[in-house]
Amino acid sequence: MSGLPIASNLYFDNHFKLPGVKLLPNEFYMTSEDMVLVTVLGSCVAACIHDRSAGIGGMNHFMLPDDGSDASQSSSDSMRYGAYAMEVLINEMIKRGGRRERFEAKVFGGGAVLAGMTTINIGDRNSEFVRRYLALEKIRIVAEDLQGMYPRKVAFMPRTGQAMVKKLITQQDPSVVEREKALARQTPEARSERLAKARARVELFSRPKATTPDKPRIELFGAAAGLQRTVRTKTAEEA
Repeated sequence: MSGLPIASNLYFDNHFKLPGVKLLPNEFYMTSEDMVLVTVLGSCVAACIHDRSAGIGGMNHFMLPDDGSDASQSSSDSMRYGAYAMEVLINEMIKRGGRRERFEAKVFGGGAVLAGMTTINIGDRNSEFVRRYLALEKIRIVAEDLQGMYPRKVAFMPRTGQAMVKKLITQQDPSVVEREKALARQTPEARSERLAKARARVELFSRPKATTPDKPRIELFGAAAGLQRTVRTKTAEEA
């Protein structure tokens, strides 16, 4: 995976009592180790993909949707965009022995955390993009927590596929607000120009036939009173 924007913020997570990795925007991480992948999302989206049989999983974190085709920029810049971020994660999992027909996805984020963000609609566009992309790639979305008003903290166990989400108030993570303000300050022309420069094409492996299983549930963790909306729950053992 040399040259790819792999998350490098390693730590020990005291909540889960496991080694952890904190993903920043434009990063991804994939492993078969017993650990937890954590990220914080505003209008950004994270896709968590798991291969139960191979015991591997990974997470990405992208800021803008994209279906592009121009490989003119670095991988770290291209990871801002959904198509590249999704393709990198899928391909790296396949290289490690995963099989596309076994992949299951859980997707999070796409919130409108600033009042003015509804006019830009980045969170909605990211949410629509990730659903459409995974449908086209015949990868099942087995659980999701998308859109709404709050930032989210997401924890994903790549070995088991268990995912948990916590709704945040914006004061709990000011960096989310700053990222959203920076996106809001960009003119449509600037976003379009950056998108055109950072599009990338990554070769994909063969695609399987579609299936439509029941969706498992997402567990909440560390819930703050009054900020959690109802999300169906399923334990790691059930998943």
